Amino acid sequence: MSNATTSNQTAAMEQSSANVKSSQKGMTWTGRVLSGFAILFMLFDAFGKFTMPSYVVESFTRLGIPPSQGISIGVLLLVGTIIYAIPRTAVLGAVLLTGFLGGAVAIQMRAGSSTFETVFPVIFGIIVWAGIYLRDCGLRRVFPVHG
Repeated sequence: MSNATTSNQTAAMEQSSANVKSSQKGMTWTGRVLSGFAILFMLFDAFGKFTMPSYVVESFTRLGIPPSQGISIGVLLLVGTIIYAIPRTAVLGAVLLTGFLGGAVAIQMRAGSSTFETVFPVIFGIIVWAGIYLRDCGLRRVFPVHG
């Protein structure tokens, strides 16, 4: 094999390696943005459960949830969100938030809520998992998705 061929192969491998690193960096940052968005929304939602503004009280009443349970629900949401926000425990947090959001879907369905109100927690669950999937290469190794 000539030196030119070896040199071309080495250059192609270095270019491929640079493309992979760039792609992984982009996925990581996209995952961080999605996770950040999910964390901010969940914190805002937990804050609403603690402060109980009129629209939250009205929602609780419409869904058949006693407003006195707002603090308990807010604590569960806050704890799950904090666990999700910590990189070492993010997968556990995603599992806890998935359970929380699944409960939200069940309550919305039982109350006969609109399609959007029922599907919105599912969409947020997808955002939670997409964020962690994109930023955690270990999770991508466990659950490979090939396109």
